[in-house]
Amino acid sequence: MEGSESEAVFDSVNLNPQLFINEVINTVNDLVDDAFDYFQQEASTSLKVEGTDRAQDLAKGVNLIRKMVQSNVDKRLVMWERYCLDHCFEVPEGFVLPKSGETPVDSSVCQNAICDPEVDAELDSLRNKLTKVGEESAALNRELQLLEQQSASSDRLAALVNETLQLYDRNSFHEMFQEMVKTSSQLRMKTAKLKTRKAEEAKQNKIDKIYNRYKDSSVMNDSNGLSGAKLEDLQEFLDNMKTM
Repeated sequence: MEGSESEAVFDSVNLNPQLFINEVINTVNDLVDDAFDYFQQEASTSLKVEGTDRAQDLAKGVNLIRKMVQSNVDKRLVMWERYCLDHCFEVPEGFVLPKSGETPVDSSVCQNAICDPEVDAELDSLRNKLTKVGEESAALNRELQLLEQQSASSDRLAALVNETLQLYDRNSFHEMFQEMVKTSSQLRMKTAKLKTRKAEEAKQNKIDKIYNRYKDSSVMNDSNGLSGAKLEDLQEFLDNMKTM
C-alpha cells in the first residue's frame, strides 16, 4: 500500500490504515497475554502449587501453550492485515477527493468505478436461477413425500397379502375340502332324520284323525263295540286303513 494511490487518498484526510491495523494487533496480543496470566493464576490457586517446585512446572506448561496459541493467532492476524490493506483500505481506481473550494467531482466517475452493469446483470440472472432452483427443489420434496406415502401403502398391502398367503398355507385346500365334505354329510343326515320324523308325525296325525272320526259313541261304544256300526262306515274305515 505504501506509495500507492490509496495511501495518498488516506493521507489527504489524515487517516493511517496501517496505524489502525497495528493498534488492533497490539490489542489482540494484550488480550492473549492477560488471558494466559489469569489462567496461570487460577490454575496455581486450584492446584495449590504456589511457592513450590510444581509452580515452575506449571509456568513452563502454560508458557508452552501460550506460544502455540500465540503462533496461530499471529498467522491469522497476518492474513487479516493483508486482507484489510488489499480490500478494506483500497480505494477504487480513479477515485479523487474534492479539494476545498472546488465543486465535487462528477459522481459518475466513482459510480462507474464501483458499478458494472454486466456484473449486475449476472447477479440478477443468478438470483433468478436460484429462485427457480428453490421452486424445483420444493416440488421435488413434495413428490418425494408423495412417493414415500405410496411406498408405505404398498408395504402395508404387501404385508396383508403375505399374511393371507401364510393363512392359506396353514389351512391347505385339501383340509378345507374335507371339512366341507364332513359338514355336507352331517347336513344330509340331519335332513333325512328331519324328513323321517315329519313323515311319522304326519302318519300319526292321520291315524288320530281317523280314530277320532269313528270314536263316536254310535260307532264304537263299550257295550256294542263295532256291532252297532253301519256297514258303510265300516267299509270306509277299512279303506282308510289300507291306504296308510
